[in-house]
Amino acid sequence: MARTESTMLELGTLAPDFALPNVVTGQIVRRDEVHGKGLLVMFICTHCPYVKHVERELAKIGAEYEGSALRIVAISSNDATMYPDDGPEGLKQQAETMGFRFPYLHDEMQEVAKTYKAACTPDFFLFDRSLRLVYRGQLDGSRPGNGIPVTGENLRAAMNALLTGEAISEEQRPSLGCNIKWKA
Repeated sequence: MARTESTMLELGTLAPDFALPNVVTGQIVRRDEVHGKGLLVMFICTHCPYVKHVERELAKIGAEYEGSALRIVAISSNDATMYPDDGPEGLKQQAETMGFRFPYLHDEMQEVAKTYKAACTPDFFLFDRSLRLVYRGQLDGSRPGNGIPVTGENLRAAMNALLTGEAISEEQRPSLGCNIKWKA
């Protein structure tokens, strides 16, 4: 596992467009159809120990914010040829096992990950109503083996501030995880 930090895309960046298949329903999900007062885009996968460490918390966040004006999507961009568990069937199984309440999309060609400058799993990007980036960084300070509980406090604080119209601190810490498995 290669420890990789998120790229910390510049705040204010416009959310790149996407149209990707939902691994659970098979339907195409488009950026402009899913954003509300905000949009959280999470790059995750099935096999990464960093994602496994937080996936229950991601499911909780999905359930908590399901009825809110904030929309959430997860995207997996890993090379499914080299990492078959990160193919549509493996992602669907993860979504169903964890009870994800948000669309889980497969970025087979990896173009979406590239346009977001996603670097690791998990990698989080929170956009406002105008689809401008207001938060990118860690879920919280927990990492596999560091003894800090998984709470989602950093991401939740940004999401709550966005929903209530409060300022989101520009002091943000990068996410840390496995590098995205790029195709050769």
